[in-house]
Amino acid sequence: GSVLHFLTDMFLNVLFRAEKTEVLSEDLLQVEKRLELVKQVSHSTHKKLTACLQGQQGAEADKRSKKLPLTTLAQCLMEGSAILGDDTLLGKMLKLCGETEDKLAQELIHFELQVERDVIEPLFLLAEVEIPNIQKQRKHLAKLVLDMDSSRTRWQQTSKSSGLSSSLQPAGAKADALREEMEEAANRVEICRDQLSADMYSFVAKEIDYANYFQTLIEVQAEYHRKSLTLLQAVLPQIKAQQEAWVEKPSFGKPLEEHLTISGREIAFPIEACVTMLLECGMQEEGLFRVAPSASKLKKLKAALDCCVVDVQEYSADPHAIAGALKSYLRELPEPLMTFELYDEWIQASNIQEQDKKLQALWNACEKLPKANHNNIRYLIKFLSKLSEYQDVNKMTPSNMAIVLGPNLLWPQAEGNITEMMTTVSLQIVGIIEPIIQHADWFFPGEIEFNITGNYGSPVHVNHNANYSSMPSPDMDPADRRQPEQARRPLSVATDNMMLEFYKKDGFKEAGTNSTQGPLWPARGCGRPVCWPAVPSQPVPHPAEHPIALWTELSSGVLLGLGPALSSCCSSPGLSFCLYKHFDQISAHS
Repeated sequence: GSVLHFLTDMFLNVLFRAEKTEVLSEDLLQVEKRLELVKQVSHSTHKKLTACLQGQQGAEADKRSKKLPLTTLAQCLMEGSAILGDDTLLGKMLKLCGETEDKLAQELIHFELQVERDVIEPLFLLAEVEIPNIQKQRKHLAKLVLDMDSSRTRWQQTSKSSGLSSSLQPAGAKADALREEMEEAANRVEICRDQLSADMYSFVAKEIDYANYFQTLIEVQAEYHRKSLTLLQAVLPQIKAQQEAWVEKPSFGKPLEEHLTISGREIAFPIEACVTMLLECGMQEEGLFRVAPSASKLKKLKAALDCCVVDVQEYSADPHAIAGALKSYLRELPEPLMTFELYDEWIQASNIQEQDKKLQALWNACEKLPKANHNNIRYLIKFLSKLSEYQDVNKMTPSNMAIVLGPNLLWPQAEGNITEMMTTVSLQIVGIIEPIIQHADWFFPGEIEFNITGNYGSPVHVNHNANYSSMPSPDMDPADRRQPEQARRPLSVATDNMMLEFYKKDGFKEAGTNSTQGPLWPARGCGRPVCWPAVPSQPVPHPAEHPIALWTELSSGVLLGLGPALSSCCSSPGLSFCLYKHFDQISAHS
């Protein structure tokens, strides 16, 4: 009998599972499904958000700070500043950046602590405590329902086996006991169901609170970034001020005004340093500005000038390197010293045939130069004029200097080909620079002090390279550092030499060399000079007849690869001589 009773209960339980009573409404069944989805999303978000923390989770602020990458970076920067020293620009930058990174680290710690407290921990409670508790209660309700259905089934089976009274009530003590058990089970189900329903409805009502976790995350992030931005905006002006106050800035390839403003100078440092050194060691050097210097010496001197550090004794034995550095500085200016704006006016002045009108036009253009450009061109022209006093020794007449230096002082802004460069720049610009050098005291009256700052240094320069044994070489070749438009700038030293050959061999006389009286300086603001110099006995050739014009036509053909065919195109004995002089070199490359 006991075995039969056990098997009966087993059968009834299986039957109950197949047809169990559902005690939750349809709405609560939908909430039950949503519980699982919210749990999955909350768990995943908590995991990813925790991974975003840079500090040690759960640690105090002090312990968290030690493990923070930003704190490590700040310490590294401060140590670097101490090594380099506060008197260096890098040392100052490292110190400012180190202090800023440390403040950013403190802001990050505060941000992470707030995110951990207001977002990560509530998400953890939601995913790992609140929802699992509701799901646990749901399972308990299911068990109570199972017990209730089982009690009801046994009571019903007992009633059928015992027979029914006229009032359809089961008879006997066993039936009464089963009925009480059934009623108690139903009561437990009702209590559990009510509690579960309340928790589920509470979960639905609190969804707005759960959504606020993510709003809080964004608000905390926004506040953190606002504070960080404030810190960065506060330090940036200090960093820029330190850099702007630092006078040791590269000058090659930089705008003239920028260099003068930063260094507090009137004359560009490379111009003054080179001119002053040449006055000491290069005035009687043959071919100055024409002979090519050693490439390595030139590169080293340019790097030294960029650092405002010059070893005068070292370069006094190599004036050609000094002259080459001066030419390079002028050539690498983003805008020529005589300016793009006045280019057309300079060219128009060079085309004037009457000497007095030409000089007047050149003077008018010169007066229109910006102050910085005017000061530096005056300084340079006065030096070139002084250099020409030694022309019997150095062979650098005003015309020769105009040929090799003119293209470094003025060039067109618009793109042009090689032919245009050689015909326009080489010819017309020579006609501009040469008379200005010849009549330097008329264009720029008065004496000039060349060594303005002394020792060829910047007025407030401090040599921070004293601890180093040698000057570091630049990373790039000067030709690679030039701006794209500099490709159309002055020609090579070899071209300078060839142009000088044509001057000499073709018997071309320099305009104005026969003048016996220098022009008088006109009063400022008046339209013309008080009186004019004697006009040179030999007129300036017409551009079409100028030996440079003829040479540039021929040489441009050589550069275009016409090679030997040019030998039959030259009728001038002087030009033929020079062309054949360079013919072997030309043919070798054609």
